Amino acid sequence: MKSYNLFLLLFFVSGFIYSRNNKCIECHYSTTPQIVSDWKLSKHAENDIDCSVCHGTDHMSANDVSKVKLPTPETCAQCHDTQVNQFKKGKHSIAWAAMKAMPTAHMQPMVLMEGLKGCGGCHKVGLKTEEEIKKLKNDGSVFGHSSCDVCHTRHTFSKKEAQQPQACQTCHQGFDHPQWEMYSGSKHGVRYLLKQNGTLSENVSAPTCQTCHMPDGNHEVRTAWGFLAVKLPMPEDKQWAEDRATILKALGVLDPQGKPTQLLEVVKAADVARLTQEDWEKERNKMINVCSKCHSENYVRAELKKGDEIIKSADRLMAEAINIVADLYKDGIIEKPQNYSYSYPMLLTFHDAPTAIEQKLFVMFLEHRMRTFQGTFHNNPDYALWYGWSEMQRDLTEIKELAHQMRLNKSR
Repeated sequence: MKSYNLFLLLFFVSGFIYSRNNKCIECHYSTTPQIVSDWKLSKHAENDIDCSVCHGTDHMSANDVSKVKLPTPETCAQCHDTQVNQFKKGKHSIAWAAMKAMPTAHMQPMVLMEGLKGCGGCHKVGLKTEEEIKKLKNDGSVFGHSSCDVCHTRHTFSKKEAQQPQACQTCHQGFDHPQWEMYSGSKHGVRYLLKQNGTLSENVSAPTCQTCHMPDGNHEVRTAWGFLAVKLPMPEDKQWAEDRATILKALGVLDPQGKPTQLLEVVKAADVARLTQEDWEKERNKMINVCSKCHSENYVRAELKKGDEIIKSADRLMAEAINIVADLYKDGIIEKPQNYSYSYPMLLTFHDAPTAIEQKLFVMFLEHRMRTFQGTFHNNPDYALWYGWSEMQRDLTEIKELAHQMRLNKSR
C-alpha cells in the first residue's frame, strides 16, 4: 500500500510539473519563441530540467512577470557545484569587483558600467553581492547576473559552444587584451580554425583558449603572471626589481618609499596577482604540463622563459617613462591630481588622465606593454613586436619629447 501511495504522489507531482512546463512553453512559443527553441536543443530539456528550476514558480502569466526569478551562479550550483566552485576561485569571478575598483570607474557613463554596454558588458561575468544585484535591478539593469551564461549562452547553455575559442572572443579582444586577435593569427589559432572548417582532420592537435587556460575543464582560468604581469617577490636582478617597484608605485600598490599601501590588501583579497613564488610556480607548472602534451618539456620551458624575458625588457621601458612623468610632478611642471594619493602617475586612471603626457603613459602601459608580453606568450610575432615593443619605444620617445617641451615652456 505504501508503494502504491508513493507512486500516486510521484504521478501527480510529475503531472503538475509537466502541466506547468507545458504552460510555460505554450505561452513563450508566442512571446519569445527562440527561447523555447533554444531550450529544446539543450541538455536541460533532454533531462527534464524545466523552466521552474531556474526561474521559480511564482511567474505564471503576463500579469506577474516581475515575479520571475533570474538565475545566479548559486542557481547553476544546484547541479554544477564543481564548476561553480572552481569559477569562484578564478579571475573571472572577480571581474565585476575589479571593474568597480578602477580609480575613475565612477566617472564613466553608467550605461557603460552598470548598463553593461562598455566595461560592464564583459565584467558582468564577475560575482555580485545581493545588494549590487538589487541596485542593478532598481536602476533598470535586470539581466546579466548569472555569470555562467556569459560563456554558456542561454537558453541552450551549450558545453560545446563554450569549448570553442570564439566563446572567448567577445571579451578577449581589442585595446588592452587582444587575445583573440593574437590567438587566431598564431599557428595555434590558424590550425584550429582549419580544423573547424574541415580543412584539417578532426583528430589533429590544435589547442583552443580552453586547452591552455581551462585544462580538464577547470573553470578557475588562472595564469602565472596574471593580467598585468606583475608579481611578488621581487626578482633577484637588481634593475628589474627597481623597474617593477616603479610600476607597482604607479599602480598604487607601493608608496614612493616602496612600502606596501592599503591597495596591496585589495590585490591580495582579489587574487589578481601571484604574491608568492610558490603560487607563481604552481600556475607555471600547470601550463608546462598542458604544453608538454604537444611539445617537449625543454622546448616549453625555453619558450615560456622568453615570455618572462620580454616582460623584463618591457618593464625597463615602462619604468623609465613613469619616472619621467613622476619627475614632472616633483619639479612642479605639472600639477599632481588631487585624487592621487602619492606623487606618482596613476596608470589605471585610463582616459581620465589630465594631461597628454599622462594619457600617453596610460596607453603605453595598458595597450602596448600588454601586447608586448601577451603577444609573446600567445606566439604571435606581429603583436609582440609591431603592436607591442615597437609602440612602447615610440611612446617613450614621445614622452621624452613632451617632457622636454613642458620644461622649456615652464622656464620661459
